[in-house]
Amino acid sequence: MFNKEETLSFLVELLAINSPTGYTKQAIDFVQTTVESFGYETIRTPKGNLMVQVAGQDTTQTRGLSAHVDTLGLMVRSINSDGTLALTKLGGPLTPTLDGEYCDIITREDTVYTGTILSNTPSIHVFPDASTKTRDIDNLVVKLDERVTNKEDVQALGIQNGDIVAYDPKVVVTDSGFVKSRFLDDKASVAILVSLLKTLKQEHIVPATNLTFIFSTYEEVGHGAAWIPADITELLAVDMGCIGLDLECTEYDVSICAKDSSGPYDYEMTTRLVQYAKENDLNYAVDIYPMYGSDASAALGGGANIRAALIGPGVASSHGMERTHVDAIENTFKLLVAYIKK
Repeated sequence: MFNKEETLSFLVELLAINSPTGYTKQAIDFVQTTVESFGYETIRTPKGNLMVQVAGQDTTQTRGLSAHVDTLGLMVRSINSDGTLALTKLGGPLTPTLDGEYCDIITREDTVYTGTILSNTPSIHVFPDASTKTRDIDNLVVKLDERVTNKEDVQALGIQNGDIVAYDPKVVVTDSGFVKSRFLDDKASVAILVSLLKTLKQEHIVPATNLTFIFSTYEEVGHGAAWIPADITELLAVDMGCIGLDLECTEYDVSICAKDSSGPYDYEMTTRLVQYAKENDLNYAVDIYPMYGSDASAALGGGANIRAALIGPGVASSHGMERTHVDAIENTFKLLVAYIKK
């Protein structure tokens, strides 16, 4: 039922598409084209979220499944006098990991320039604090791959404040089944939901209830699924599982989150998910993520009268250079299949 090759192929293609939060149209277009090729109709909301509706056996109930295509990123804050670009964050990237990363600078006219994100003291042979300088957003700049020496040179290229800076995901899939890339949060989950949609069509599976798949575009800044259709009574967010400290989740597990920064998820719904994982002999972990929010918590914060829960593949080094394993992707897929059949 789970097609590893197809899921990973889609994931690699999606990861290659720049989609920092607020600049997601190309990624949503790609998801839309893919799911429509399976035979589904899609709906695009005014905010840019993509929705796919699937009829179920019980047409009086609708459950939602969400994942987000938007990623972390940067934006041009201002142009420095030496022709480098000062930056502001889109979402919460782990900024020390950005020093030395290649990036694209995307203008309002859709011209794309390349550059490198660097500390503003980037050379050990020149700056005495090159190795100790804090790599926060105020001490990182973009050095353009263009002949520029001042602000006016940069402006002549058409680059201005507010332009998008998207950094290289650096995607690698290893023979041992690891996926190494930035932005597995949450493109790994998007790939899982797309694979689930394809499986429903190919295997003629009719879910227990109506389903609405939501591919959101502003999760990284907290309001991705703040609005959801009124007929949804239960929303399952599919997002990364965290790894570290006292958490049980590994890169091979499906994570079931009992509580995050928004509070506890629905007890009954979470209990059902744990039971489905046990019944299907899945590798899973139940954890608490105190510095985390999801589309489900955004929907609750937006006033939705729903049950809500959160699952996803275990992802190491979140908001940095992330890594997961195909086993975690498969375990998450299988838990979703069990969930929609009940």
